[in-house]
Amino acid sequence: RLFANTLYVGIVSTALSLVITVLSAFAFARLEFKGKNALFAFLLATMMIPGELFTITNYITVVNWFEWGDSFTALIVPFLVSVFYVYLLRQNFLQIPNELYLAAKVDGTSDLKYLWKVMIPLALPTLISITILKMMGSWNSYMWPRLVANDDLHKLITNGLRGDAFTDANTGEVDYPRQMAAVAIVSAPLFLVFIFLRKYIMKGVSRSGIKG
Repeated sequence: RLFANTLYVGIVSTALSLVITVLSAFAFARLEFKGKNALFAFLLATMMIPGELFTITNYITVVNWFEWGDSFTALIVPFLVSVFYVYLLRQNFLQIPNELYLAAKVDGTSDLKYLWKVMIPLALPTLISITILKMMGSWNSYMWPRLVANDDLHKLITNGLRGDAFTDANTGEVDYPRQMAAVAIVSAPLFLVFIFLRKYIMKGVSRSGIKG
């Protein structure tokens, strides 16, 4: 169940986050609207605020106001938007010549069709990098799931590594060899992902920082 919960949260949050990131990056890279630069500068400024400062306010909002405690919604919704991923993809989109966009508009191509047919294929390495990094972040998440999902139905794999699972009920001693074996099993998927897909991560990040 712990593996299934973690996979579900990771896949759903990654898919929804990709949709939001692609649309946001396209809007900031190609569309013209009032206050675009100021809004993007404000979003970038939020990256300088440590995420830990939002933990208490997010907890109050999610648990007390929306009453999403002990649910997958609380694990997925608060972290769908990543300013870093939007910035990363926007920089990649800006490398695509604007003449392609203007030519597509002359031919009557809609913005969504141009995004799907032209920009997404050209930015695929960066999208793969974002997908991998987002999935790894969901897999490694510990503090937030610990706060909002403590029941067995919604607990994630990182939280399952701590608690009563490795503690003897009679003596109270922790079975550290079994716990370390579980840590190795949980870490193995991330290790394999990095070994086999690291070139996509490096390629996607490097493409986003090169003009031309």
